[in-house]
Order: sequence, then structure tokens, then C-alpha cells
Amino acid sequence: MAKEIPLVIATGNQGKITEIQELLTGFPIEIKNLDDFGPIPEVAEDGKTFDENAYKKASFTAKILGIPALADDSGLMVEALDGAPGVLSARYAGENATDEQRIAKLLKAVKGKTNRKAAFECVLSIAVPSGPALTYQARCEGLIAEQPAGQNGFGYDPIFFYPPLNKTFGQMTLEEKSQVSHRGKALNELKQEFDKVLIWIRRHMPLEEKFLYKED
Repeated sequence: MAKEIPLVIATGNQGKITEIQELLTGFPIEIKNLDDFGPIPEVAEDGKTFDENAYKKASFTAKILGIPALADDSGLMVEALDGAPGVLSARYAGENATDEQRIAKLLKAVKGKTNRKAAFECVLSIAVPSGPALTYQARCEGLIAEQPAGQNGFGYDPIFFYPPLNKTFGQMTLEEKSQVSHRGKALNELKQEFDKVLIWIRRHMPLEEKFLYKED
């Protein structure tokens, strides 16, 4: 039987951690989050794309902690705002703003606009301490609602309306959201290939780590 491989989720966002844990249940991995370790330096998310930021977070965390790391960078792109807030989604209303403040700013920005089209995009990056990484990405298209609806999820979920289910992400159960969301689709793609990902991780870990994770 293969020993569990530690995999740290490189985020402090509990909502993201919960979604990832839910989808990777059953695999021989020990999921950790940043709270399981002492303080580590923060990564400057200054990439111009979700891809750059996801890789930067995953690679940095893997190198600092010496174990494989999974990071995601995602955001909301609103057509009428020329793709904003995009990579700045989490900092749209300032560094320490709440979800409610970000939502309020975005609703104010689109007030009176007839084009409510928007899309969530997600890039997942799995990196090992030596540097290489695997990338998965997905997108979900929807509309910006006139006002928040639903108490579930996090971030912009209460104002992201998904027409096929006639609900905002905030009104969906975690199971519903996992089937259709940008992160859910990227994670599901990762899940389908996770046996291969585990082989890739073992091949790229340092020799002493390979010894620890070899099959009994």
C-alpha cells in the first residue's frame, strides 16, 4: 500500500481549502494547509495572469516547506468592465476589504449597465520543491446579479448568477457548485488524472522523499 504524500494547499482561504479537500478525498495524500506550519513569508501576487500567480504561489510554498504544494489563482472578469477585476479580484476593494465590500464596489461599477456578462477563471498549479509544476485551468460563464443572493460559498459567489441552474453560486450547495464552477471543473480535471499526478510527484521529489513514499 502506498504511503500518503503530504500536499499543502497554498492558501489561507478556508472556502478554497474546503472545496479542494472535498474533491480529493480518497486519494493517498495528507492534505495540509498553511496553518499547519509556522509563519512563512508571503508571496507577492504580482503576476499579470492567473497562471503566473498560481505557479508563483505553488512553487514558492513547495520550496519553502519542502513538500508538494497546490495553489490556485482565480478571479472574476466582467465584460462591461473590460475584464476587471481579473487578477485583482481579491484586492479589488483594498487589501483588507471584506467580501461584502468587494461585492458592493463591483455592483456600483456595473450599476446601469445592460451587459451583465461575466466569467470566473481558475488556474491550478501543483509544484514540487525542485521547481517543476503541472497546470490545470477552467472557466465558468454567467451574469452579474442585480443584488446578492444566497449565503453559501465565498467571495463574489452571491452575485455570480449561473443561468443553467437559475441560481447564484451563493445559492448552490457545495456539491452543485463543484460540478459547474471554474474551480470545480479544474479540480475535477485534476481528480481524473490524480493517479498520474501522484506518479509525477514521486518522480520529482528528492531521493530521501522518494524513499519515504515508496510503496510497501
